[in-house]
Amino acid sequence: MRRREFITLLGGGAAWPLGALAQPSGKIWRMGFIARGHETFYDALFEGLREFGYAEGRNLIVERRYAGDSTRRFQEFAAEMVRLKVDIIIVVTTPAALAVKSATTTIPVVFPNAISPVESGVVASLARPGGNVTGGAAQTAALSTKRLEILKEVLPGLSRVAVLWNAANPALAYPWRQTQSAAGELGVTLQSVEVRDPKDIASAFAMMTQDHFDALIVLQDALTLQHRKEIIDFAIEKRLPGMFVAKEWVVAGGLMSYGESLPDMYRRGAYFVDKILKGAKPADLPVEQAAKFDLVLNLRTAKAIGLTIPDTIHVLADQFIE
Repeated sequence: MRRREFITLLGGGAAWPLGALAQPSGKIWRMGFIARGHETFYDALFEGLREFGYAEGRNLIVERRYAGDSTRRFQEFAAEMVRLKVDIIIVVTTPAALAVKSATTTIPVVFPNAISPVESGVVASLARPGGNVTGGAAQTAALSTKRLEILKEVLPGLSRVAVLWNAANPALAYPWRQTQSAAGELGVTLQSVEVRDPKDIASAFAMMTQDHFDALIVLQDALTLQHRKEIIDFAIEKRLPGMFVAKEWVVAGGLMSYGESLPDMYRRGAYFVDKILKGAKPADLPVEQAAKFDLVLNLRTAKAIGLTIPDTIHVLADQFIE
């Protein structure tokens, strides 16, 4: 897979060393890591940290906390990190970021791939985040039009699309509005299919089965990522073409995705950790967005649901799962 390029709103970020290790001080650092559950792309963060010279068992202690299906635990974990006096905290979902931000204004916080960090109140702006939080930002909202355009190219008669999203996550309200706007421009009708908890997923499936949609879009967050196998299995069973945000969905059997590389975003998170542990303030580190996006197609799934991918989409694809 090709290396991604990253941009900042201030016209370019600091260089990311490849192969050259930084030389941290002799201190043993303590880092909090708060997530809903484990994802393999998180490993890229720790690979990046090793490139900068930080390694568990040598000079890095990682306090991992996973909330599972109980997002209320984010407040508990945030308070625990303050008591532990960690040097820095990694958060991987907006509810966790907001919980930590409420618990401390002094411990630095890095989110490798935040959704709508400005609109959800995590940072003041991308260029000048302010406060104690910075990192990378997903282009979930900005790519809404492109994802719908691709769907319409694949399905020329596209009319009604179900949009599955976690309405309890404040970061997804803005991507939902942007997707609505894109649908209006393309003459497509959307139906919001909202889940707030894992127990809502079954009722969401029932509603989509009853209403017979032409396609499915999932606005990804930690909740839907954790339950992606159920969502993908449902889409294949109902022969429902799905558009997803990240390649991980397509590898798991989803039809197609268009978006940034999650491993690349998490690896880049190590840059922020290194800068902060060497004295930089999060408020002075602009939030970065990926500038390179991949279209990934699962041809096996296309065959399973009886869909022929047009040649116009084939030539645009960056990767195929067969």
